[in-house]
Amino acid sequence: MIYENAVPIRSDVHRDTYVRSGASYSFARPLNSAPLLAAEFVAAAVEFPIVFIGEGENVTPAAILGLRDGENLFVDEHGKWTAPYIPAFFRRYPFVFAQGEDESLTLCIDESFDGVNTEGRGERLFDAEGNRTEYLGRMLGFASSYQQQFERTKAFCARLVRLDLLEPAQARFAVPGQPARSMSGFRAIRRERLRQLPQDELAEMFANDELELCFQHLVSLGNVAKLIQALSADDAGADAEEKPAEATVE
Repeated sequence: MIYENAVPIRSDVHRDTYVRSGASYSFARPLNSAPLLAAEFVAAAVEFPIVFIGEGENVTPAAILGLRDGENLFVDEHGKWTAPYIPAFFRRYPFVFAQGEDESLTLCIDESFDGVNTEGRGERLFDAEGNRTEYLGRMLGFASSYQQQFERTKAFCARLVRLDLLEPAQARFAVPGQPARSMSGFRAIRRERLRQLPQDELAEMFANDELELCFQHLVSLGNVAKLIQALSADDAGADAEEKPAEATVE
């Protein structure tokens, strides 16, 4: 999605490499969605609609960030992230783990990121002796934690698929002064199917907090209306202040 040239981090190659991150999220501007971890649902559900994308074993939660292709309503023209919460997928960038054939994980860095430099801007990866800096250690810890939470998220999504709780859904929205539109290609939990689950399944999901994740997802769908309100006044049309925007997810 955002990684163009991820290479393994090596002291002999990146001894003089610095990373300046967090100053701009312009790299996220073309993305109208971002993967989410289960651990992020509480914070993300306040800001974004949370949906599920993919099929079978590849189902994953995602935050909807825009209503059209190539549109992220939470990155302004200066590259600033405008919402209180930033998905971990973006906060981890430009670092990422690559998995080898033996399932070992290697920390990589996207050298195409404009914050990667050798001019001394930001945080250094290695010191003069080639030792890992405190900054690189923190990023390694963050990436490791992300990977662990990713596995937990996979298990949650696998349960949703096994219990057949997900159905195709679409968001219908109308901006004043413009024709009604819709966005599809994602899935959502159906409340009716959740209610009909056997008591032992519900008890297990309650015990490991997965039931709470389901409800946070369902509540977050109301944030589609917030996305419409985030559109610029010009895009919303001249009647934007006179007639409220409308949105539904079904």
